[in-house]
Amino acid sequence: MSPRNGRRQTLDLGERVLMPGLVNAHCHLDYTDMAGQFLPPKVFSDWLKLITVAKAEWSYSEYAASWLKGARMLLRTGTTSVADIEAVPDLLPEVQGATPLRVFSFLEMIGMRGQRQPHDVIQEAVTRIEALKGCRGDAGLSPHSPYSTVPELLRLSAEVTRRRKWRLTTHVAESAVEFEMFTHGRGQMFDWLQRSGRDMSDCGLGSPVRHLERCGALSERLLAAHVNYLAKGDAALLGERQVHVVHCPRCHRYFNHDPFPLRRLVRAGVNICLGTDSLASVHKPRRQSVELNLFEEMRALAKNEPSLSARKIVRMATLNGARALGLGGQIGELAKGCFADLIALPFAGKVADTYDGVLGHTGDVAASMIDGQWAIEPALG
Repeated sequence: MSPRNGRRQTLDLGERVLMPGLVNAHCHLDYTDMAGQFLPPKVFSDWLKLITVAKAEWSYSEYAASWLKGARMLLRTGTTSVADIEAVPDLLPEVQGATPLRVFSFLEMIGMRGQRQPHDVIQEAVTRIEALKGCRGDAGLSPHSPYSTVPELLRLSAEVTRRRKWRLTTHVAESAVEFEMFTHGRGQMFDWLQRSGRDMSDCGLGSPVRHLERCGALSERLLAAHVNYLAKGDAALLGERQVHVVHCPRCHRYFNHDPFPLRRLVRAGVNICLGTDSLASVHKPRRQSVELNLFEEMRALAKNEPSLSARKIVRMATLNGARALGLGGQIGELAKGCFADLIALPFAGKVADTYDGVLGHTGDVAASMIDGQWAIEPALG
């Protein structure tokens, strides 16, 4: 049913699955047009060098076009809420109003050489967030990663988000070279960043997760992206601190990481949700296109984890993402009191096969509603 002129109208959508809109818990919309630009690297830090150069060469208009293209992709493929890392926050007043998506903008901060005082970096981000008005989602802070920020920036980010009741996100324990850098104080990333002028005195003291703990960043407000490499006790610590972990299966496959530590995290009680990351870190077959698409991420996870049920995977892309964003009971489910965020998928199978049917869905969704308004109108025969 949908309201129209104060009246309730019944719509027959035909043979469809009606389900909550997908919650994409980690994305980089402004890198969408970088799809296929970089071959999968042998070493993660080599990819970092390539994307850093590419980002410096892009114009404001290229970033804006890329952000909007990514938002359209997500909408067509069933996402209704997205946690986006904003590398170019100047775009936000312009682009947020151009999409019906529920966008949670996390302002990215990088500062590893101390050229700007961490307090100034934080204050600028806070000022930008306070200036954002009328957006459907929310905003938070995203110190890029432990290796690309000074510890004080992480500490201040955690302090500010705790005080203001914002969410916090960072890339952590993403690669083997990052893990080696922090755990052992050596390796290719260590050598590269040392040559770049980074103070390496925070390395050799334990895992990247332990580094975040020393900075006070582990809490129920943190969305920890990737978390591919864990030391003994890391999973238990993440569970104890109620940290949310965002797994990006296609990105994981692109970098050929070690198997994702799913079982260790689940046993520790960690909430695991799904994200698309960016198309700059998704394999693009020759002469084929790729999209930001959470259904593709769900299928990639199912392939890597055949013992994981379709129902659990769908929960990761809906309920678990909602919980990570602090909106459990509001998005990610169809229930009384929730926001009216939903999608419709073509499906003519048996009820018992619904979750498998959802996992197998390809192409665009049949309809999408966000906050009670059609974002993609259903085609009524």
